[in-house]
Amino acid sequence: MPTLKDREVGIFFWAEPDAVATVRTVKGCGVTSGQLALDGHADLSPANAAAWKAALAAEDFHIFTVFAAYEGESYNDIPTVERTVGFIPKATRAERELRTRAVIDFGAVLGVKSFGCHVGYIPHDPAHPEYVAVRDMVRRIADYAATFGMTYCLETGQEPAVQLLEFFKDVARPNVKINFDPANMILYGSGEPIAAFRLLGQHVISVHGKDGDWPDAATPGALGTERLLGEGSVNIPKFMGVLRETGYVGPVCVESGVHGEEQRWVTLSKAVALLNSLR
Repeated sequence: MPTLKDREVGIFFWAEPDAVATVRTVKGCGVTSGQLALDGHADLSPANAAAWKAALAAEDFHIFTVFAAYEGESYNDIPTVERTVGFIPKATRAERELRTRAVIDFGAVLGVKSFGCHVGYIPHDPAHPEYVAVRDMVRRIADYAATFGMTYCLETGQEPAVQLLEFFKDVARPNVKINFDPANMILYGSGEPIAAFRLLGQHVISVHGKDGDWPDAATPGALGTERLLGEGSVNIPKFMGVLRETGYVGPVCVESGVHGEEQRWVTLSKAVALLNSLR
Protein backbone atom coordinates (compact mmCIF):
# COMPACT_ATOMS: atom_id res chain seq x y z
CA MET A 1 0.00 0.00 0.00
CA PRO A 2 1.35 3.49 -0.79
CA THR A 3 2.50 5.64 2.11
CA LEU A 4 -0.33 8.01 2.97
CA LYS A 5 0.26 11.64 3.95
CA ASP A 6 -1.75 13.98 6.13
CA ARG A 7 -4.60 15.39 4.01
CA GLU A 8 -3.67 12.95 1.25
CA VAL A 9 -5.04 14.22 -2.06
CA GLY A 10 -6.94 11.59 -4.05
CA ILE A 11 -9.74 11.34 -6.58
CA PHE A 12 -13.36 10.23 -6.26
CA PHE A 13 -13.95 8.08 -9.35
CA TRP A 14 -16.49 5.63 -10.75
CA ALA A 15 -15.81 1.93 -11.17
CA GLU A 16 -15.56 1.03 -14.85
CA PRO A 17 -15.44 -2.51 -16.30
CA ASP A 18 -11.64 -2.63 -16.77
CA ALA A 19 -10.25 -2.21 -13.27
CA VAL A 20 -6.57 -2.00 -14.25
CA ALA A 21 -7.19 0.56 -17.00
CA THR A 22 -9.37 2.65 -14.67
CA VAL A 23 -6.80 2.72 -11.87
CA ARG A 24 -3.99 3.58 -14.27
CA THR A 25 -6.00 6.47 -15.71
CA VAL A 26 -6.71 7.82 -12.24
CA LYS A 27 -3.03 7.50 -11.29
CA GLY A 28 -2.20 9.54 -14.37
CA CYS A 29 -3.69 12.54 -12.55
CA GLY A 30 -0.90 12.37 -9.98
CA VAL A 31 -2.56 10.38 -7.19
CA THR A 32 -2.09 6.97 -5.62
CA SER A 33 -5.33 6.91 -3.64
CA GLY A 34 -8.99 7.74 -3.91
CA GLN A 35 -12.60 6.84 -3.30
CA LEU A 36 -14.33 4.26 -5.49
CA ALA A 37 -17.95 4.92 -6.47
CA LEU A 38 -20.25 2.09 -7.54
CA ASP A 39 -23.41 3.05 -9.39
CA GLY A 40 -26.62 1.05 -9.49
CA HIS A 41 -25.41 -0.97 -12.48
CA ALA A 42 -21.89 -1.75 -11.24
CA ASP A 43 -20.89 -5.41 -11.22
CA LEU A 44 -20.61 -6.46 -7.57
CA SER A 45 -19.89 -10.11 -8.27
CA PRO A 46 -17.11 -11.93 -6.39
CA ALA A 47 -15.20 -12.27 -9.67
CA ASN A 48 -15.24 -8.50 -10.27
CA ALA A 49 -14.32 -7.80 -6.65
CA ALA A 50 -11.33 -10.12 -7.06
CA ALA A 51 -10.35 -8.31 -10.28
CA TRP A 52 -10.46 -4.95 -8.53
CA LYS A 53 -8.49 -6.27 -5.56
CA ALA A 54 -5.79 -7.56 -7.89
CA ALA A 55 -5.70 -4.28 -9.85
CA LEU A 56 -5.30 -2.19 -6.71
CA ALA A 57 -2.49 -4.41 -5.46
CA ALA A 58 -0.70 -4.43 -8.83
CA GLU A 59 -0.93 -0.62 -9.14
CA ASP A 60 -0.13 0.04 -5.44
CA PHE A 61 -3.30 2.12 -5.17
CA HIS A 62 -5.25 2.76 -1.95
CA ILE A 63 -9.04 3.09 -1.71
CA PHE A 64 -10.27 5.06 1.31
CA THR A 65 -14.01 4.61 0.75
CA VAL A 66 -16.46 2.73 -1.43
CA PHE A 67 -19.50 4.87 -2.27
CA ALA A 68 -22.88 3.54 -3.33
CA ALA A 69 -25.23 5.20 -5.79
CA TYR A 70 -28.56 3.67 -6.74
CA GLU A 71 -30.67 3.10 -9.83
CA GLY A 72 -33.33 5.76 -10.24
CA GLU A 73 -31.50 8.56 -8.42
CA SER A 74 -31.54 12.00 -10.05
CA TYR A 75 -29.92 15.28 -9.03
CA ASN A 76 -31.72 17.57 -11.49
CA ASP A 77 -33.15 19.85 -8.81
CA ILE A 78 -34.04 19.76 -5.13
CA PRO A 79 -37.60 18.34 -5.51
CA THR A 80 -36.20 15.53 -7.69
CA VAL A 81 -33.48 14.80 -5.13
CA GLU A 82 -36.13 14.65 -2.42
CA ARG A 83 -38.13 12.10 -4.43
CA THR A 84 -35.35 9.86 -5.72
CA VAL A 85 -32.13 9.96 -3.72
CA GLY A 86 -30.89 7.63 -1.02
CA PHE A 87 -33.09 5.88 1.51
CA ILE A 88 -35.98 8.33 1.52
CA PRO A 89 -38.09 6.83 -1.34
CA LYS A 90 -40.13 4.15 0.42
CA ALA A 91 -40.71 2.09 -2.73
CA THR A 92 -36.99 1.40 -3.26
CA ARG A 93 -35.86 1.29 0.36
CA ALA A 94 -35.71 -2.50 0.78
CA GLU A 95 -34.01 -2.98 -2.58
CA ARG A 96 -31.45 -0.29 -1.80
CA GLU A 97 -30.71 -1.78 1.59
CA LEU A 98 -29.79 -5.05 -0.10
CA ARG A 99 -27.71 -3.22 -2.69
CA THR A 100 -25.94 -1.31 0.09
CA ARG A 101 -24.99 -4.53 1.82
CA ALA A 102 -23.63 -5.84 -1.49
CA VAL A 103 -21.49 -2.72 -1.92
CA ILE A 104 -20.15 -3.18 1.60
CA ASP A 105 -19.37 -6.82 0.78
CA PHE A 106 -17.52 -5.65 -2.35
CA GLY A 107 -15.52 -3.11 -0.37
CA ALA A 108 -14.66 -5.68 2.27
CA VAL A 109 -13.09 -7.95 -0.37
CA LEU A 110 -10.93 -4.98 -1.41
CA GLY A 111 -9.90 -4.38 2.19
CA VAL A 112 -11.55 -0.94 2.23
CA LYS A 113 -12.38 0.36 5.70
CA SER A 114 -15.13 2.86 4.91
CA PHE A 115 -18.48 2.91 3.11
CA GLY A 116 -20.45 6.01 2.15
CA CYS A 117 -23.62 7.20 0.39
CA HIS A 118 -26.22 9.94 0.31
CA VAL A 119 -29.05 9.11 2.71
CA GLY A 120 -31.29 11.71 1.07
CA TYR A 121 -33.45 14.47 2.56
CA ILE A 122 -34.15 13.38 6.13
CA PRO A 123 -37.41 14.76 7.62
CA HIS A 124 -36.76 17.42 10.27
CA ASP A 125 -39.20 15.90 12.77
CA PRO A 126 -37.57 12.94 14.60
CA ALA A 127 -41.06 11.59 15.32
CA HIS A 128 -41.94 11.46 11.61
CA PRO A 129 -42.42 7.81 10.51
CA GLU A 130 -40.05 8.25 7.56
CA TYR A 131 -37.37 9.75 9.81
CA VAL A 132 -37.65 6.73 12.11
CA ALA A 133 -37.55 4.27 9.21
CA VAL A 134 -34.47 5.86 7.65
CA ARG A 135 -32.69 6.22 10.99
CA ASP A 136 -33.26 2.54 11.74
CA MET A 137 -32.05 1.58 8.27
CA VAL A 138 -28.87 3.61 8.80
CA ARG A 139 -28.37 1.80 12.10
CA ARG A 140 -28.74 -1.60 10.41
CA ILE A 141 -26.29 -0.65 7.67
CA ALA A 142 -23.80 0.70 10.20
CA ASP A 143 -24.05 -2.52 12.19
CA TYR A 144 -23.49 -4.57 9.04
CA ALA A 145 -20.47 -2.47 8.05
CA ALA A 146 -19.07 -2.91 11.56
CA THR A 147 -18.90 -6.68 11.07
CA PHE A 148 -16.14 -5.94 8.52
CA GLY A 149 -14.47 -3.29 10.68
CA MET A 150 -15.80 -0.59 8.37
CA THR A 151 -17.08 2.88 9.12
CA TYR A 152 -20.23 4.25 7.50
CA CYS A 153 -19.87 7.83 6.26
CA LEU A 154 -22.88 10.08 5.97
CA GLU A 155 -22.48 12.52 3.07
CA THR A 156 -23.10 16.20 3.77
CA GLY A 157 -25.21 18.69 1.88
CA GLN A 158 -28.88 17.80 1.93
CA GLU A 159 -29.50 19.19 5.39
CA PRO A 160 -27.94 21.95 7.52
CA ALA A 161 -24.99 20.88 9.66
CA VAL A 162 -27.00 21.25 12.88
CA GLN A 163 -29.67 18.88 11.61
CA LEU A 164 -27.09 16.36 10.37
CA LEU A 165 -25.39 16.45 13.77
CA GLU A 166 -28.68 15.73 15.55
CA PHE A 167 -29.38 12.82 13.21
CA PHE A 168 -25.82 11.58 13.76
CA LYS A 169 -26.35 11.62 17.51
CA ASP A 170 -29.72 9.87 17.18
CA VAL A 171 -28.26 7.08 15.05
CA ALA A 172 -25.82 6.49 17.93
CA ARG A 173 -23.42 4.09 16.26
CA PRO A 174 -19.68 4.44 16.99
CA ASN A 175 -18.68 3.56 13.42
CA VAL A 176 -20.93 6.20 11.82
CA LYS A 177 -18.79 9.08 10.60
CA ILE A 178 -19.04 11.94 8.10
CA ASN A 179 -17.69 12.52 4.60
CA PHE A 180 -17.67 16.31 4.35
CA ASP A 181 -18.37 17.90 0.97
CA PRO A 182 -18.03 21.70 1.21
CA ALA A 183 -19.56 22.35 -2.19
CA ASN A 184 -22.68 20.34 -1.38
CA MET A 185 -23.43 22.68 1.52
CA ILE A 186 -23.50 25.52 -1.01
CA LEU A 187 -25.19 23.68 -3.90
CA TYR A 188 -28.13 22.68 -1.68
CA GLY A 189 -28.20 26.04 0.09
CA SER A 190 -27.66 24.23 3.41
CA GLY A 191 -25.14 26.53 5.02
CA GLU A 192 -21.71 28.11 4.86
CA PRO A 193 -19.26 25.22 4.52
CA ILE A 194 -16.43 26.39 6.76
CA ALA A 195 -18.79 27.00 9.69
CA ALA A 196 -20.40 23.62 8.98
CA PHE A 197 -17.02 21.88 9.02
CA ARG A 198 -16.14 23.47 12.35
CA LEU A 199 -19.39 22.11 13.82
CA LEU A 200 -19.04 18.59 12.37
CA GLY A 201 -15.25 18.31 12.23
CA GLN A 202 -14.70 15.91 15.12
CA HIS A 203 -16.77 13.31 13.25
CA VAL A 204 -15.29 13.90 9.76
CA ILE A 205 -12.97 11.19 8.42
CA SER A 206 -12.94 12.14 4.72
CA VAL A 207 -13.41 15.31 2.69
CA HIS A 208 -14.30 16.08 -0.91
CA GLY A 209 -12.43 18.69 -2.89
CA LYS A 210 -15.31 20.29 -4.77
CA ASP A 211 -16.48 23.82 -5.48
CA GLY A 212 -19.71 25.55 -6.43
CA ASP A 213 -21.95 28.62 -6.24
CA TRP A 214 -25.19 29.16 -4.34
CA PRO A 215 -28.62 28.45 -5.85
CA ASP A 216 -30.45 31.29 -7.59
CA ALA A 217 -32.88 32.64 -5.01
CA ALA A 218 -35.25 33.60 -7.83
CA THR A 219 -35.63 29.95 -8.89
CA PRO A 220 -37.29 27.93 -6.10
CA GLY A 221 -36.07 24.34 -5.92
CA ALA A 222 -32.97 24.97 -8.02
CA LEU A 223 -29.61 23.55 -7.03
CA GLY A 224 -26.53 25.73 -7.11
CA THR A 225 -23.93 25.47 -9.88
CA GLU A 226 -20.80 23.37 -9.56
CA ARG A 227 -17.61 25.22 -10.52
CA LEU A 228 -14.04 24.28 -11.27
CA LEU A 229 -12.10 23.79 -8.06
CA GLY A 230 -10.94 27.16 -6.79
CA GLU A 231 -13.43 29.13 -8.91
CA GLY A 232 -16.56 28.82 -6.77
CA SER A 233 -17.85 30.11 -3.44
CA VAL A 234 -16.23 27.55 -1.12
CA ASN A 235 -12.96 29.54 -0.88
CA ILE A 236 -10.77 26.47 -1.25
CA PRO A 237 -7.55 28.06 0.11
CA LYS A 238 -9.35 29.14 3.28
CA PHE A 239 -11.09 25.77 3.59
CA MET A 240 -7.80 23.88 3.31
CA GLY A 241 -6.35 26.23 5.92
CA VAL A 242 -9.19 25.35 8.29
CA LEU A 243 -8.48 21.64 7.76
CA ARG A 244 -4.87 22.22 8.85
CA GLU A 245 -5.87 24.52 11.70
CA THR A 246 -8.36 22.04 13.17
CA GLY A 247 -5.96 19.09 12.92
CA TYR A 248 -7.80 17.20 10.20
CA VAL A 249 -5.44 14.64 8.65
CA GLY A 250 -7.76 12.43 6.57
CA PRO A 251 -8.02 12.32 2.77
CA VAL A 252 -9.16 15.15 0.52
CA CYS A 253 -10.53 13.58 -2.67
CA VAL A 254 -11.34 15.63 -5.75
CA GLU A 255 -14.91 15.16 -6.92
CA SER A 256 -15.70 17.11 -10.07
CA GLY A 257 -18.40 17.00 -12.69
CA VAL A 258 -17.28 20.22 -14.37
CA HIS A 259 -15.70 19.08 -17.62
CA GLY A 260 -16.47 17.70 -21.02
CA GLU A 261 -15.55 14.07 -21.45
CA GLU A 262 -12.41 14.98 -23.41
CA GLN A 263 -11.25 17.36 -20.65
CA ARG A 264 -12.22 15.14 -17.73
CA TRP A 265 -8.79 13.96 -16.68
CA VAL A 266 -7.12 17.29 -17.45
CA THR A 267 -9.60 19.01 -15.12
CA LEU A 268 -9.04 16.44 -12.39
CA SER A 269 -5.25 16.72 -12.73
CA LYS A 270 -5.42 20.51 -12.29
CA ALA A 271 -7.62 20.10 -9.20
CA VAL A 272 -5.15 17.61 -7.71
CA ALA A 273 -2.29 20.03 -8.30
CA LEU A 274 -4.23 22.86 -6.64
CA LEU A 275 -5.03 20.83 -3.54
CA ASN A 276 -1.45 19.59 -3.24
CA SER A 277 -0.26 23.19 -3.33
CA LEU A 278 -2.57 23.94 -0.38
CA ARG A 279 -2.05 20.78 1.71
